[in-house]
Amino acid sequence: MIDLSKTSISQMSISDLDEIKENLSIDFDDFWKYEIFKEELANNNSKYLVLRYNNEIISFGGIKIILDEANLMDIVTKKNKRGQGFARLLLEELIKLSKTNNCTSITLEVNENNLPAISLYENFGFKEVGKRKKYYQNGDTAILMTYKFI
Repeated sequence: MIDLSKTSISQMSISDLDEIKENLSIDFDDFWKYEIFKEELANNNSKYLVLRYNNEIISFGGIKIILDEANLMDIVTKKNKRGQGFARLLLEELIKLSKTNNCTSITLEVNENNLPAISLYENFGFKEVGKRKKYYQNGDTAILMTYKFI
């Protein structure tokens, strides 16, 4: 169980990115490269958060806001810390951030084989609205999911 007193969530900075740069593809996933993240952090429409546990970056994720919609770009947790609830905490904050930015919905793509992520999103009320065949480099299909604010 996560000790919330040891947990903090804040806006991602370049120094946070530099902290995880060397281990980005080892500890996390290789979906995002350092240079792409750096560009995202400079984009005013992109909002990224980091979750620290015992002052170590355990998880990060972000949204890109286009008009009144947030697109969930990614939520990634360190491989050795997955399944402990860190992504859930971060998703809660990203939903709050979307509300704060007057978004009416959040949309995301998730690999059809990523059952833990699909379950997480469904538990928060995301609904499947479509599929994108061969969306990923390996040919996997993405499930398109949306969460609408009431």
